[in-house]
Amino acid sequence: MIAFRLPALVALAVSLSACNPLMRGSLNTLGASLRSPAPLEVTQAQVDALPYYQIQVTTEYGSAVMALVRVQGKLQYWRASSSQLLLLQDGIVVRTLGFPDDLLGTRLPVSSPFLVGLQHIVDGQPSQRWIDLDSGYQFDVPLSGSFHPAGMETISILDRDYSLLRVDERLDSPIKGMSSTNHYWIDPVDGFVLQSRQQVTPSLSVTLTQLRPLRGQP
Repeated sequence: MIAFRLPALVALAVSLSACNPLMRGSLNTLGASLRSPAPLEVTQAQVDALPYYQIQVTTEYGSAVMALVRVQGKLQYWRASSSQLLLLQDGIVVRTLGFPDDLLGTRLPVSSPFLVGLQHIVDGQPSQRWIDLDSGYQFDVPLSGSFHPAGMETISILDRDYSLLRVDERLDSPIKGMSSTNHYWIDPVDGFVLQSRQQVTPSLSVTLTQLRPLRGQP
């Protein structure tokens, strides 16, 4: 089960408000992105200049670079310099804080393919999880569907091309806006998700790109 109490995450965001000045000065913020800025262009030199693992997050509202600020088992806390938080586990977004429509929690079954790696997926394999939504305080919303390997594709990240396996996850939900097809571009060797497009809440979809990934976690 993956569920989080809002006060604890608010406290975490506040505690990070005095982040390294390099981070504050170098990372584009989602606070600015919500005002529809120009598309965010990130270079390898900019990524290398920051001593953090980094991901790029692109939403309907714009883009930002987030830094990894905490790891708790497989759970990763990624933070923008304007204090928005995005929590990832095994490549999927399981919690957000500070977005227009937050995801309050995600629960995966013990048999979830995300836990063992999407490189083992067979066509039509079932997918299931339950989510809690901030909008309307909706809890235990079921998402169910199936996985479908879509073949190898070349994805460019910064100045490098990667040959990745695309896995599609088709999901149905009783909540309007949550029935969707998510896409994951994974390393076919170990299943690490280098890029993905995910419907997180009815009004928030994200594209995540690993700029400086943390790999090799137990």
